[in-house]
Amino acid sequence: MPLNDPAKLQIVQQRVFVKKVCRKCGALNSIRATKCRRCHSTNLRLKKKELPTKKG
Repeated sequence: MPLNDPAKLQIVQQRVFVKKVCRKCGALNSIRATKCRRCHSTNLRLKKKELPTKKG
C-alpha cells in the first residue's frame, strides 16, 4: 500500500531508518545509543537510508 501523505511518509521513514546497527552482532539500537544493547560493543553505524529495489 503506497503512502501518498507526506506527513505519514516522514513518520514511517523516521521509525524505519533512524536507527543504529551494531557491526559486531547486527542488532538494531536506538539513534542515541553509544553501546550495543545485545553485545555491548561500541562499534555502531547508522542504518542505510535506501529502500531496497525490487529485482525482476
